[in-house]
Amino acid sequence: MSEYQDILYTVQDRIALVTLNRPEKLNAWTAAMQSSVKRAMQAAAQDESVRVVVVTGAGRGFCAGADMGNLQKIDPGNWNARESAQAERDAPPFPASALGPDVSAHYGGRFGYLMSVPKPIIAAINGPCAGIGLVFALFCDLRFAAADAKFTTSFAQRGLIAEHGISWLLPRITGIAHALDLLLSARKVTAEEAVRINLVNESFPQQSFLASVMDYARQLTLAVSPRSMAVMKAQVWKSLFQDLNAAVAVGDEEMGKSFATADFKEGIAHFVEKRQARFTGR
Repeated sequence: MSEYQDILYTVQDRIALVTLNRPEKLNAWTAAMQSSVKRAMQAAAQDESVRVVVVTGAGRGFCAGADMGNLQKIDPGNWNARESAQAERDAPPFPASALGPDVSAHYGGRFGYLMSVPKPIIAAINGPCAGIGLVFALFCDLRFAAADAKFTTSFAQRGLIAEHGISWLLPRITGIAHALDLLLSARKVTAEEAVRINLVNESFPQQSFLASVMDYARQLTLAVSPRSMAVMKAQVWKSLFQDLNAAVAVGDEEMGKSFATADFKEGIAHFVEKRQARFTGR
């Protein structure tokens, strides 16, 4: 039996590739997928050979949202007992980031743990991305879309509300007006518009999409310090729960630590010697 259900997990060239793997259902989200993704992220976080994580979908979709069959089984009187909620409770706890102050108490909900992964997580959105699939993508650090990808919050069209923390995160990414538009209308958004409203970082041609994303990820593994990426990711996510003075203090403290690292010495050496960097993350 595979270690993971409803996903595939591979590591190559210092990149962990997580593939949502229910192509016949446009990778609709399940409890098994939820548990598997979290365990895969733990594996990537702990694997010193991994510097970047890429998440994509098998077939022609990224994630079409929650599996409708499971939604139909929900008991309104005890909705929090559903399989996906139980999967979250049964999943092993994710270690808090040791970089800067511990604000892990704020990293709640289904996907808050992604903020604690000390490596960049890139959502490679190759096709339809809806509902909980969109929420998951928003909790990733970067988002790239294939030219044919479509996006929708979908909740209002199902008689639901802004679940899983999207009401907090989406306005911080797109701004309040765009967030309310996407939530209230549940309309479909093209990749081109998604770039314009900052929902995704960039769009790539469909035929070369995953190769383009992997090229970007590969550059992160080769050209920059993995320690720097880990610290900066922690700084940015944690700053959402800090005031300016606290963020400045953390930056000053972490800068002092950086000067004593091997990666700082290598960062100067490879520039002066005009050669490819050989960062170790130490």
